Amino acid sequence: MGTSPMPTTPTLLARLACFAACTAALAGCATVAAPRRDDPYEHFNRRMYAFNDFADRVAIRPVAVGYRKITNDTSRRLVSNFFANIESPITIVNDVLQGHPRYAFTQSSRLVINSTVGVLGLLDPASAMGIDARTTDFGVTLAKWGVPEGPYLVLPLLGPTTGRDLTAFPVDQYALNPLAWYAHTREWKWEAQYLPQMAYLVTLRSSAIDAEGLLQGVYDPYIFFRDAYRQRRLYKIYDGNPPLEAIQALQGDDNIDVDKLLEEQQQYEKGRDPPRQPPKKN
Repeated sequence: MGTSPMPTTPTLLARLACFAACTAALAGCATVAAPRRDDPYEHFNRRMYAFNDFADRVAIRPVAVGYRKITNDTSRRLVSNFFANIESPITIVNDVLQGHPRYAFTQSSRLVINSTVGVLGLLDPASAMGIDARTTDFGVTLAKWGVPEGPYLVLPLLGPTTGRDLTAFPVDQYALNPLAWYAHTREWKWEAQYLPQMAYLVTLRSSAIDAEGLLQGVYDPYIFFRDAYRQRRLYKIYDGNPPLEAIQALQGDDNIDVDKLLEEQQQYEKGRDPPRQPPKKN
């Protein structure tokens, strides 16, 4: 494989786009719970959250807004289908590693059908045939193998993660990601081999714009993202149906005083700038 002086930048930015896209994905699975307290690196995490939010506002979101202005819903859906199809090997391999050969077979069938009949994945005839899409990753695989979650972390450009998911990141994004294979085996002028990854980034961020209104009225967006991210990962690990004890373990102490926690949060926020209101929907 070839080498490049910038082997990771587009991939890291893609994770930032996923961070922004969490607003849409997390709303459906977030449960009403007391604010989490097991956040040993909260001070650092909040600084990184603010940095990522700034990077999104000044660099990524404006490009995504421009992309939406020059495209329509149909063209954006075709592009999203194309990239979802390309990323299929990540799910297929991890289904095998998790001991789910049936899932691996169905997702392999989707890949073949959509890559051929679906014109390189632009169309999605597999869904019309009843072969639904699903996604998983090596972080879920490690969880199923019994690896503990580790601390919650927010990293610059990488966005939200945990100790376990951070360990899994190179497997998904380098060993299994066809976009990374493409970039790492080419040496083009002005790093043009990363254009597909950058296009994927813009597609991801664009898909999150419609969900930005979910943050309206959220007292502390950092807490929203932190708790919702961890809940989403829990639902991924248990295929959307986590047992009650797993939910309780995620939420923490059942006897927690919610009013006291909110009071502590308000005291913590005193003297700080109020949370930024989400941009208006475009």
